[in-house]
Amino acid sequence: MNWQILPLRVNIDIMYLILDIKANLHRMGNTMPARTPIIASTAADKLIALGKQIRAHRKALRISATTVAEAAGMSRVTLHRIENGEPSVTMGAYLNAMEAQSIDFGIIKPTGSVANAPSEDHKGWIPARIRLADYPQLKQLAWQVHGTDELTPVEALSIYERNWRHLDAQALEPRERDLIDALRLGLGERGGIV
Repeated sequence: MNWQILPLRVNIDIMYLILDIKANLHRMGNTMPARTPIIASTAADKLIALGKQIRAHRKALRISATTVAEAAGMSRVTLHRIENGEPSVTMGAYLNAMEAQSIDFGIIKPTGSVANAPSEDHKGWIPARIRLADYPQLKQLAWQVHGTDELTPVEALSIYERNWRHLDAQALEPRERDLIDALRLGLGERGGIV
């Protein structure tokens, strides 16, 4: 036996094994549940309601969770997470679970015109421009801003964060509190807002 060839062959086998493990790493990443994204409370409520409807429909059809999961191409655990309304499950998985049970999914167009002021339907939305006149506490905090009646969301969040100790939490209107929550959720909380 040639001793010079043997170590080379062993090294090739080891290298092949390492490459094979790296080739399958992408599959391993899909076995763990995704981290739960931060979503608005209204969106979370809608996902929970959708999950309950999917579960109620399955129960009404008297189909087991395992059967629906197999028909939808997912695990029973994923179907259970969908029925609980977990936001970390992909929208495609929700749609597959609905399709497996022949549940129709449609988009409902909003009726009427969209008003300038955020309504209850727009809770959690961040406007492209924030009018100071619409948010009294922000207007008081932004006393040093001259020459504009509107701020960008980043500017508004920065003013809230820098001046949070001057904010009167009891005097906050629900609409302004929703704006602060949406700014924190969408742009990230960097300081201590009430």
